[in-house]
Amino acid sequence: MAHRKQEQLYFVERMLVLLDAGLPLLESIKLMQQSASPAWQKITAFIAHHLQQGERFSQCLSMQHAIFDPAFIGLIRVSEESGEISLALRTIQQQLHTQIELHRQIQHALAYPLITLGSACLLMIAMIAWVIPVFSDVFSHFNAPLPWSTQLLLNASEQFTLYLPVMSGGLALTAISSSLLWLRHPGFQKRCDQYLLRIPVIGDAFRQSTLACWCRSLGYLMQAGLPALEAMRITAQTSNQWLCHDLSAHIFKSLAQGWSFGEALQRADPRQQFFDHETAQLLQIGSASGSLATMLSNRADALEQQLTNKLKLLSHSLEPILVVFVGLLIGGLVIILYLPIFNLGQIV
Repeated sequence: MAHRKQEQLYFVERMLVLLDAGLPLLESIKLMQQSASPAWQKITAFIAHHLQQGERFSQCLSMQHAIFDPAFIGLIRVSEESGEISLALRTIQQQLHTQIELHRQIQHALAYPLITLGSACLLMIAMIAWVIPVFSDVFSHFNAPLPWSTQLLLNASEQFTLYLPVMSGGLALTAISSSLLWLRHPGFQKRCDQYLLRIPVIGDAFRQSTLACWCRSLGYLMQAGLPALEAMRITAQTSNQWLCHDLSAHIFKSLAQGWSFGEALQRADPRQQFFDHETAQLLQIGSASGSLATMLSNRADALEQQLTNKLKLLSHSLEPILVVFVGLLIGGLVIILYLPIFNLGQIV
């Protein structure tokens, strides 16, 4: 997803440079085709061909819906009616910049804990599978009972080594089965999204990130001139989180039935699983005052700033905790292994 957004951003930035230089749309696409990557040469050639056939730019993009998001296409379609494609591209550029930067911040905040925990797990497996058996051979020559902690560690290592092929096969089978279920069953994806949002700290960060993107997308579409109903439909289509998608679809149905935006929001999420109390209240105020688009953009800015501060605090807090945890874990294993040697005089 992030890679696709980066490619879209590169496409938009190059188009803006050429259009600002005074080139018409078709000539800009043809020039981009000459220096694009092989994959994008096919895409730009397809767009140029259909533009020459008289198709609108938004129609050409919609034929490449696997590459361009519905929000991207929707903004271009609105700009064609007003004749301000460059303005729409600048709006898309800003939106993509914001989404990519937010995704980068989340990756940066989670990278250190995941790498540290992954390294600790690999080190533990290496010690249990290869290092501890060496100590076990040494301790077998002792003519005295070992401390209970050392004996427990040796027994665990023996069982782990014995069942390592079975566990490896089970993990591989679970990973393959989960991947197939994820690709083929939307219900499984929904369950995974629900469990992800329930993870302490991390789940709330993902919810806040998704909510900020939701507010940003809907706000941009409404500021571009789309009515709330159409903007909500496109926002639901662009969501890559099932709870967000289902809530957006529920709000769309309520709006189509004549409910106000505030009432539709409350009907869709009465327990505030996705929309926190402050966000729901502010959007209801914005809807009642006729400034919903502006309120959505302002709320997206506030949520992103809160999330940035939260991720920085989380990263700074986790670093010393993980260092202490890994140190205690490895240090404890070493002490347990060397405990019989410390008592060698008594054992012999």
